Parts: sequence; C-alpha cells; structure tokens
Amino acid sequence: MAVINFGGVEENVETREEFPLEKAREVMKDETIAVIGYGVQGPGQSLNLRDNGFNVIVGQRKGGKTWDKAVADGWVPGETLFEIEEACKRATVIQYLLSDAAQIEVWPRIKPYLTAGKALYFSHGFAITYKERTNIVPPANIDVIMVAPKGSGTSLRTMFLEGRGLNSSFAIFQDATGRAKERVLALGIGVGSGYLFETTFKREVYSDLTGERGTLMGAIQGLLLAQYETLRENGHTPSEAFNETVEELTQSLMPLFAKNGMDWMYANCSTTAQRGALDWMGPFHDATKPVFQKLYAEVACGNEAQRSINSNSKVDYREKLNEELKALRESEMWRTGAVVRKLRPENN
Repeated sequence: MAVINFGGVEENVETREEFPLEKAREVMKDETIAVIGYGVQGPGQSLNLRDNGFNVIVGQRKGGKTWDKAVADGWVPGETLFEIEEACKRATVIQYLLSDAAQIEVWPRIKPYLTAGKALYFSHGFAITYKERTNIVPPANIDVIMVAPKGSGTSLRTMFLEGRGLNSSFAIFQDATGRAKERVLALGIGVGSGYLFETTFKREVYSDLTGERGTLMGAIQGLLLAQYETLRENGHTPSEAFNETVEELTQSLMPLFAKNGMDWMYANCSTTAQRGALDWMGPFHDATKPVFQKLYAEVACGNEAQRSINSNSKVDYREKLNEELKALRESEMWRTGAVVRKLRPENN
C-alpha cells in the first residue's frame, strides 16, 4: 500500500501496481462471489469481475426485468444466475448491491446464509452506519467489507471496457477471518477500480449522502436552475440561457478542469472571465457554505437516512417519485436541453 500526499495530508492508497490483478485472482481463487441485485451497481461490478476471471454468480428475483437483463448480459439460469437465497447459499462472498431500501426488506432472507468465514460486501455504508434504523446487524463471525466506486455502475463498466478504472474507496467494518483486507482489496481491483483509498463505513456514507445532495446532484441542479431562470427573466431565449448555463459547462469546461484542475482553468481563460470568477467565487462560497453545513449535520445525526427510509417504505413511493422526476424532465430548462443535445454535431 502506498502513502500518498494529498495537498499536505497523507492517505493510504492501493493501486494496481501494489495489488495487481494477478494477485487479486490468487487471493480469490477458491471463493465464489454472489452479486445480489442487478440494478445500479450490480451489472457493472459483476460483469467486470467475470471478465477479470473471478468466479461470479448473480442472485436476483426470478421473473423481473432485472432477471431478464441479467440473462441478456450472459448470465445463465441454473449455472451463474440464481434466486437470491440459492446464490447466497453457494457463495463465500455476498456482494449486497440492492438499493438501501431493498437491503432492509431482503435482509431477513440473506442473514441465514451468512455463515462463519463468509464475507458480506457493500458498496455503500448506509446499512451498517445506520444499523439501528435499518436493523442490518451482521453476525460476528463473518468479514464485513466495502468497496464504493466513485460513480455509477454504468461508468464503472464503461471505463473498464475502455481500459481505464474508476476510483473507489474501501473499508473494513469487521475482520473475523484475518483475511478481510486482502479480500476487500482483491475485490476492489476485480471490479475495476483505478485506485483504492481507505475510509470507514461512516465516513463513506456521510460524504456520499452529502455529495449526492450537494454538488453531484442537488446543489448543481439548484444552481443551474437559478442561473437559467435569472437569464430567462431578463429576456434571454431558452437556447441562450441553456447554452450559457449548462452546455458550455458540461461540454467545454468540465472535461478541461476534470483533466487539469480548476486552478488550470482559472489560469487559461480570458482575463475578463478570470477577474469575474475570482471576484464572485467568494460570495457564492459564503452563500452556500451554511447550506452545506446544515446538510452535513442532517446526514450525521441520521435525519437524512430516516427520511429516505420513511419515504422509500411507502407503498406509493415509486408513483410519487415518478411524478417528481416527470416534473423535472418536463421543466423548460431540461426540455430545452433535450433539443440542444439533438443539435450537437455528433447527433447529426
């Protein structure tokens, strides 16, 4: 494991150089990995593991859309695709990749198969960190580990097929066998991580929930909409407002500062843009910092987790969610976005 200095702070990081794929395969050569759930993370992680030469099976409810999707991806019923209980029975490592709400619901069916020496693997710290709320309490005689890719399962798979890796965090909650660390690192390399950085279940879920509600989705949509509305209210057309708010950001600037950093971006834009960005950076920071602090506090005390559990457990949850998503999709800004995307050169 390498110790890397990040801006003056040292962190433990595992790369493919320290833990090559060949070593990962050797560690897991006698293990059977059951990926439970074939929704967001399941397809990418299971397919990458399979392509990397690991012994993988999938556990999924028979007859649903995701079962059919698994079959379409080459998983064979009765050979590599099973009902959830059967997959758990056959496995030495159970990758529990259902949604947080589904993990709570399915847990009583999973727990009997968590026998001594097995490993229970998560890609999110939610269930364990908030175990008093989820009632997911693993037995003491198994390993409890986590690899959390920093992106969607789709991105994990796409980058794998391109020969790249998506960075992941890893954590060990419980080491019953003395092999938890080598297991989690081997699995992290196996699912296609670019590099692995060490965390805890609690830190992962606190940062993840804050990020999802913050700059990754919630805050960015709020900021984009506020600017778009301001431009529209001052007479700018939908096309102009969308291009100045979203298109230039995502198509031109994001790839550049993802590659080179925001400091590079500031140094390589026009002097007019530099001055304005530097002047307005402070007011935006000061306006939003209290919101982020409030958000983090709600995550840390468990209120955000409880809101999610309460909402997701309602019988009409999916119906109401679809209504909210439909309203977002049909808003003027994103209807404009659909048109703008069709006009991109690669689509013509």
